[in-house]
Amino acid sequence: QVQLVESGGGLVQPGGSLRLSCLVSGSILSIYDMAWYRQAPGKQRELVASITRGGTTNYLDSVKGRFAISRDNAKNTAYLKMNSLKPEDTAVYLCISDYLGIGHITWGQGTQVTVSS
Repeated sequence: QVQLVESGGGLVQPGGSLRLSCLVSGSILSIYDMAWYRQAPGKQRELVASITRGGTTNYLDSVKGRFAISRDNAKNTAYLKMNSLKPEDTAVYLCISDYLGIGHITWGQGTQVTVSS
C-alpha cells in the first residue's frame, strides 16, 4: 500500500520561498504520475502542478513562472519549489500519486503553507 508524506510547509513572508517534499513509501515513485493540490479555507480544492512519469509538467495559471514541480525517483520523492509567494498562496498543500496514470489515486495528509507578513 503506497503512502505519501508531505513536509516543508510553514510560515513565510510575501516574496519568500518554500520547497515542499512528498515522500513515497510502500512502493516506487517511478510508476506514479504525481501532483500537488491545495485547499484554502472556503475555497475549492485546486490542482497546482503535475508531473508525469516521463517528466511532463503542467501548472495552474496563477503559479506559472513561480512554482516548479520535480521528482527524484532515486529518492522516492516529489517536490514543489515555490518562489515569490503571495498571501493568496496560503493553503493546505496535498500531494497525490496516480498509479500508472490510470486514475488510481492516493492522497497525502497535507502540509500547511501560510504566506503573511
